[in-house]
Amino acid sequence: MKRKRIIASILLACTAFSFTACGSKGSEGSKGNEGSEGAGNEIASTITVQVEKDWVPYYESVKERVLEKYPKATINFIETGSFDHLNVIDATDATNKDVADVFALPADRLYTLANNNILAGIDAKKMAEEVGGFKDFDGGMGGNFKIDDEYLAFPYNIETLVAYVNKENATSAGIDLTKPIEFTSLEFGKMLVTAHDAWYGVAFTNAVDLELLNKAEDGTLSTDATKAYSELTDDQKNLFEGLYTYWKSHYENKTDLWDKEAAAGYLDAQFAAKDGAAIRIDGPWATTSLSDTVGADNLEVLPLSNVTINGNPLSHWKGGWGLGINARVEEDEAQMELAEAFIKEIVNPEYAKDLFKGTGKILENVEASAYDGIGGMDEKVIKATYTSYEASINRPLFLEYGKVWDSWQNALLSWSSTNPTNAEDAYKQVQASFEAMMATFK
Repeated sequence: MKRKRIIASILLACTAFSFTACGSKGSEGSKGNEGSEGAGNEIASTITVQVEKDWVPYYESVKERVLEKYPKATINFIETGSFDHLNVIDATDATNKDVADVFALPADRLYTLANNNILAGIDAKKMAEEVGGFKDFDGGMGGNFKIDDEYLAFPYNIETLVAYVNKENATSAGIDLTKPIEFTSLEFGKMLVTAHDAWYGVAFTNAVDLELLNKAEDGTLSTDATKAYSELTDDQKNLFEGLYTYWKSHYENKTDLWDKEAAAGYLDAQFAAKDGAAIRIDGPWATTSLSDTVGADNLEVLPLSNVTINGNPLSHWKGGWGLGINARVEEDEAQMELAEAFIKEIVNPEYAKDLFKGTGKILENVEASAYDGIGGMDEKVIKATYTSYEASINRPLFLEYGKVWDSWQNALLSWSSTNPTNAEDAYKQVQASFEAMMATFK
């Protein structure tokens, strides 16, 4: 394949200068990762694995299990944050010794990494069969890591948004958690979400089928956000009525919610305050901090779909992360086998609870019941995440979607300077921003 030839050429040139910088070549070994018997026993290759500080204990246990099957192999860790590691990749290339052979990547970075020839192709379908638990590999996360006919990463964990509840504040506000929570009916300040951030904003646009950017099979790009206000559906108009009213109440009360830099601090303070915010939209990654802030006994977690806008349940994306292999090892069969074995052991369903406790990662290839007994807030978050994930839609992963983030946020943040008098005027800022975005694609 083209990528293999490119990487092979890079490695050849690199080897002439520094064998170490290009990674060591291991002994050749046959495919297969079945037990500790056979060819795997003879593989003496070395691989490096990117691991975040908090993940180290779990990854050490993975390493031990892999080395039981490959006792002559060497597995070294590069301890660094996932995004810090991706930044190193962006600044250099696949041959950099500071770039690991196995590393975590968010699904939305796949195309950029693929275009820069960073990722090795893997036999993901075979790996999925060996790992087990995947109901529809291509229809789920597996398909998110496939470009054309090639898989470039293996599903790691699922991510989506959930609704956190400060139970005391909900009680004082008279919010019934057994019924749908209508966004537009809540009193000022009782629900907090940075709707101007498109990561959270899409939960609202998805609820009313407002397509911020779509790419057809022939490559044609389109958006609903450039339509005239009169062309929007009633649900879409009501969405902007709700968002406009939400902005206006915070604008008039001079809060920091519509301040991109100060919003996070405002959310934390208000959610923790007595008689403050009762509902907060966030991801599973926020559980520990929110639990520490308001107290585990005072925190509830609900599926995102329990919150509605004009009767339409909020719906986020089927997001998540994958595990990729550095393209520099693609031509080394033994290293590839070892790297794939490590990935399979990370997501081994048998250790789903240990994975969550060690990394906070929730697997796609197990049922929610696999976490029964994990207890406390962890179990609530996991079950709410699975329910939210099932109700979410597939995430757009094409490169051009990257321009949606600023186009949406700049438009909504502009309301505080343009001070629109109604929802239609507010929408015009969105329309103008997306018209400008679409012009960049021509």
